[in-house]
This record gives sequence, structure tokens and C-alpha cells, in this order.
Amino acid sequence: MKPIMKLWIAKHMKDLMKTKTIDKIRVVDICKAAEIERSTFYYHFQDKYELVAWIFYYDAWKIDILDFKSCVVAMEKIRKEYLFYKRAFEDNSQNPFWKYLVEYFAKRYEEEAKKKLNTDTLDIQLIYSIRLYCHGAVGMTREWILYDNKTDASTIIEMMFQSMPRNMIFLLSSSSDIM
Repeated sequence: MKPIMKLWIAKHMKDLMKTKTIDKIRVVDICKAAEIERSTFYYHFQDKYELVAWIFYYDAWKIDILDFKSCVVAMEKIRKEYLFYKRAFEDNSQNPFWKYLVEYFAKRYEEEAKKKLNTDTLDIQLIYSIRLYCHGAVGMTREWILYDNKTDASTIIEMMFQSMPRNMIFLLSSSSDIM
């Protein structure tokens, strides 16, 4: 079942972000645009930052983070929705978008590592490597969106996969990726 109200609110947030930065958008503006009560907004989202992160999460769960082609498609979507992502990455407020992304991807990579290693716990060095990689990949994605209008998505993903720490390479071993 699709989260219809969340999608409705997200659509209006994206529309507002075409003309305003996140710091200039208030929850009341989102509610007015979506023609909903504030209580409806707060039933679904803690704040506008969580809403922006949810917009990303809604599509991101479909990405196979270990598959080159899937990651390229995701990066192409980010480029296609350039203004939304540019505004999201520009925001440096209390809950910046990049922090949500780091936590999201760290959790996804940790889950993949636990599956591949058939364990419930990961060693501290692997967790560190995963978090370091996620900080770097999100940071470089931010730079790509904000400052690089030339490099294609497949080149960015190739560089990310090639930069994966050695102790994480086993994650890619069964996929048909560039490694």
C-alpha cells in the first residue's frame, strides 16, 4: 500500500523547493500548499527535514546499493531532480539532509554485511569502514550536485565503488559489478 498522504505532502514540498530554500519554507507553508491541517503534517513527519529525508527514502529503498547499474540509475534520478537535491544538500540547519543520508546508507551497508557474513554483529573496524565510506560517498555526492555539472552518474558510481575500503570489498563479490 502506498503512503498516499505522505506522497501528497512530499509533492507539495518538492513544488515549494522549486522556488524556496528549505530554511525559507515553514511547515505552515507546506500545509497551505497541500491543503492540510498542521496536525496532519505532524502525524506523518516530525519536521520539514524529516519530510525531505523521507522523499529520498521513498525511492532509495528500491536501490540495490551493491549493484553498479542500480546505483547509476539512482544517481541519474538525483541529477534529474537537480533543484530538489541541490536545495536539500545546500541546507546546513539543525537536521541537514546529508546526516540522514549517512545514517541511512550506513544502516543499509551494515545490514548487507550481516547477511553476507551470516552474523548479528559486526566487528568495530568494519562498522568504522562502513561509516567512513558512507560519509565520503554522501560528501562526494553533495559536491557532485552542488559543484560538478559535467561528470556523468556512471563515472561517479565507478569512482565510489573503486574507493570502497578493502575490508568492505566482500560486499561486492557476488554482484556483477566493476570491481
